Amino acid sequence: MKRGLFVIALLCLVSYISAQDIQLVPPTKTGGKPLMEALNDRQSHRSFEQKDLPAQTLSDLLWAAYGFNREDKRTVPSSQNKQEVDVYVMFSNGIYFYDAKANKLVLKEKGDFRAALGQPNISENASLSLIYVINLDKNSRDAGLMDAGFSIQNVYLYCASAGLGSVARGSFKRPDVHNALKLTDKQEVALVQAVGFIK
Repeated sequence: MKRGLFVIALLCLVSYISAQDIQLVPPTKTGGKPLMEALNDRQSHRSFEQKDLPAQTLSDLLWAAYGFNREDKRTVPSSQNKQEVDVYVMFSNGIYFYDAKANKLVLKEKGDFRAALGQPNISENASLSLIYVINLDKNSRDAGLMDAGFSIQNVYLYCASAGLGSVARGSFKRPDVHNALKLTDKQEVALVQAVGFIK
């Protein structure tokens, strides 16, 4: 059983590195630090080691950010359950859309677009950056900003539990990120959040 899980995780890691769709391993939904300890340890980090997240950690992180924990309901609330936020993941080799129902990352664009995120000391050293996008066809901008904040806090708490670093950022090149993600006029980037190993 353990060997089988190791092989699955290894295959996911290989696809993670080679820039194609990534089928995530099932997230681990037990364990971690007690909530009060995670709250106590939560902080922003801006110095990261250049290392990839393990496949299991990547899956757990994304589930914490915006996964489903029951039928059609997420790990975070949303205004009137409209679920108007999408989560994209930017690695050094491409941009992916997080498809939580299929538990996979869907490749949107190959290439290194991290310059659009600005602050290279953060964005180019972190393992990845999460990009929170509001669908204005589903809900208002204000609701989307609020709901993106819930995901950001979930990620902060997951990182505190897992011994990772994270920082949410509003200073980035919005037109460049919008273009890199090939968003429509009815989509808006709310915030980005770097995640990685603390230096």
